[in-house]
Amino acid sequence: MIEWIPVIFVAFKALVLVTGMFYAVKWHYDQGKKGKPQRAVLRASGQVAAIFVLSLLGLGLVTFALVRMLGMDLTFP
Repeated sequence: MIEWIPVIFVAFKALVLVTGMFYAVKWHYDQGKKGKPQRAVLRASGQVAAIFVLSLLGLGLVTFALVRMLGMDLTFP
């Protein structure tokens, strides 16, 4: 029998990623049509990248703290 939970979660994740990619491409295309200076577009993309890296770091730290709080083993084999 097939486990439906992983199938549903993977399908949802794929849907979210595809939707995000679509809007990212659309936003960049619209920014190019506006004729904004390239410097402003580079600054905006740098800010988005910095926010992404900081949120990824924060998620990693929260996950690490939660794992340690729950007493899980973090050693490598």
